[in-house]
Amino acid sequence: MIDFHNKMMKRALALARRGLGRTSPNPAVGCVIVLNGEIVGEGWHRKAGTPHAEVHALCQAGDRARGADVYVTLEPCSHHGRTPPCAEALIKGGVARVFVGMSDPNPLVSGQGLAMLRGAAIAVECGVLEAECRLLNEAFVKHITSGLPFVIVKSALTLDGKTATANGDSKWITCEESRRYVHTLRSRVDAIMVGVGTVLADDPQLTCRMVRGKDPRRIVVDSRLRTPLTAALFHLDSQAKTIVATVETGPGKVEAIQRLGAETLLCDELDGRVDLEDLLRRLGASGIQSILLEGGRELVGSAVRKGLVDKFMLFYAPKILAGEDGYGFCSGQAVERMGQAFRLRDTSVRHLAEDFLVIGYPER
Repeated sequence: MIDFHNKMMKRALALARRGLGRTSPNPAVGCVIVLNGEIVGEGWHRKAGTPHAEVHALCQAGDRARGADVYVTLEPCSHHGRTPPCAEALIKGGVARVFVGMSDPNPLVSGQGLAMLRGAAIAVECGVLEAECRLLNEAFVKHITSGLPFVIVKSALTLDGKTATANGDSKWITCEESRRYVHTLRSRVDAIMVGVGTVLADDPQLTCRMVRGKDPRRIVVDSRLRTPLTAALFHLDSQAKTIVATVETGPGKVEAIQRLGAETLLCDELDGRVDLEDLLRRLGASGIQSILLEGGRELVGSAVRKGLVDKFMLFYAPKILAGEDGYGFCSGQAVERMGQAFRLRDTSVRHLAEDFLVIGYPER
């Protein structure tokens, strides 16, 4: 039976992934309803403000939900928000047992949904494939428990660790499949962040052009408002806003940026630059749960050294620049001893055509 429970939870996880990038600020959730070993209903949370996964699954199951088993990746909600409580819907549906991937870290729920189900004499088991369920909603868990966004560093590198040649050429290091996957990542996060140096050097659009999906908000860390008003990210046909984080209060440029439809965010200053910790607190308070930090070198290096990075996604291409010149993905003062190096845990490797992607989490 354990194998069957895991199989059904894996199906619920696969359904939940369909909602990634569309449910924020809510978590991505999948649900499967099983009667006598047969799936009779399934669903996933498709977009914030719309019915949750359990409701879709109950609607599909109809009367066959009565006496059935339910597999859901996250504890059913117990409070009235933009939608009614899912725990209440399961009780009304007459289900017999509920298998839950993980309890909800949201203080408004946090065990209350499980208690509501048990109070209605429904058998509940929590913790089925819990690690996988937590990984699915790692950004939601970080934000709901700390108020801070989940920060992912993404970089494309040669095998000798370079992101560009000595003269700054970086197109293209990785293959098309890797670049397409990066656009998928962009569609799943709330925002992309770059430094002003990246804007000045590359004039990027920071949109999802290679896949279908929503554009994330674009954040430029620009302490002295050096971003030109002609920059591409001010002139896009996109629903997502561009945000310029700065410490500059001088008249003229701020108003000019705002007239282009972008936002400016005045942050605390640290050593003459935007205080990244203050910036992340402000972004988290505005509802941004996840950030893909794509560069540049100074910004990434500062975030790494300050312990602000939650995850690394490093795309390596089978190329070697063969020299001391060139750019790495971090700049600034490096550690002096190997024992001081920043270590990654829970690492994994995935092939993307001829490239490979290394994923890891910093040790705290």
